[in-house]
Amino acid sequence: MTIEQIGPILLGEKAPCPLFDCQIQAGFPSPADDEVGDSLNLQEMLVPHPNATFYVKVVGDSMTGAGIFSGDILIVDRSVKVADRAIVVAIVNKEFTVKRLVYEGSIPTLVPENPQYPILRLQGDEELEIWGVVTYVLHKP
Repeated sequence: MTIEQIGPILLGEKAPCPLFDCQIQAGFPSPADDEVGDSLNLQEMLVPHPNATFYVKVVGDSMTGAGIFSGDILIVDRSVKVADRAIVVAIVNKEFTVKRLVYEGSIPTLVPENPQYPILRLQGDEELEIWGVVTYVLHKP
């Protein structure tokens, strides 16, 4: 899975959307509830650190098990502390990729979420830079 585009998050005029004060059933339907509660600002929710946040467009299918598909847009925050098992955008030998970062002892490995792809265990001469942590996946159904 590779990264096709990288761009900064451009902050423009804030446009809050109405947030309906109800829960939507994914099982059996419930009676309609049309009360509007607070508003929701997606920009504030998705981009808490605008100066360190970027979007990337995904190409490939190595992360489908994590719900990341080709064409999806990832919100990547470079200010978030990297943790074991985080989904990250990494640079491996000067190429961008998105994978799950798993530490085997003190050795970082990049694990795809598709069994058709191998785990990337870095050899001594290979370079790895964790570019940022994926905080949200924008996926069009």
